[in-house]
Amino acid sequence: MPEAVWDKELFPEPVVRRFGPLVTGRFINYLDGYPRPMKVGQPLLMAIFMFAGTAQLVGGAILTLIRGAAGQGGTRRKLKELKKGPEFLVTPMRIRGDDGLLYEMELHGHVSQSAIIRHDHLQIRVRRQKDPQLQPRIERIVNITTQQMIVPHPPTIWSHLGPGMVLQALAGIVIILLVAGAFVVL
Repeated sequence: MPEAVWDKELFPEPVVRRFGPLVTGRFINYLDGYPRPMKVGQPLLMAIFMFAGTAQLVGGAILTLIRGAAGQGGTRRKLKELKKGPEFLVTPMRIRGDDGLLYEMELHGHVSQSAIIRHDHLQIRVRRQKDPQLQPRIERIVNITTQQMIVPHPPTIWSHLGPGMVLQALAGIVIILLVAGAFVVL
């Protein structure tokens, strides 16, 4: 009597979620990646936008006095564009654990596709995400086969705003503190 063959199209192998801090196993494959928008905290964004606007206003006034011409400043991103937040790449990744189970987790950000190849032995540090429906997120991968440590870097609110706006916001805070200090002294 012939041995029964498992039909993987009708009955796919179950995928296990493991939220434990470490998962060790062999790399199977990447699934199709997709973009996911990052949420931006509105109070933080409004404060940074306000302080950066203060610095830009004072800087524009000083440049107008020095140059004698208005409208020479650089372009500034709109609040609507900043509220939208950045999108980052989410790539589901599967490994066969040392216990024989199939695990799926999410890789946020970009990692070189050649850093991990099929059947590499990996040790992956994962953590839960805020949404319980999502697979665990990869924080760090140690490729035991190549002795390489891989850390994915998704965008942050600070990389979305850019160093220029963050510096302008810091300058705006300093300007507001100087003006407030001047009024307190008077």
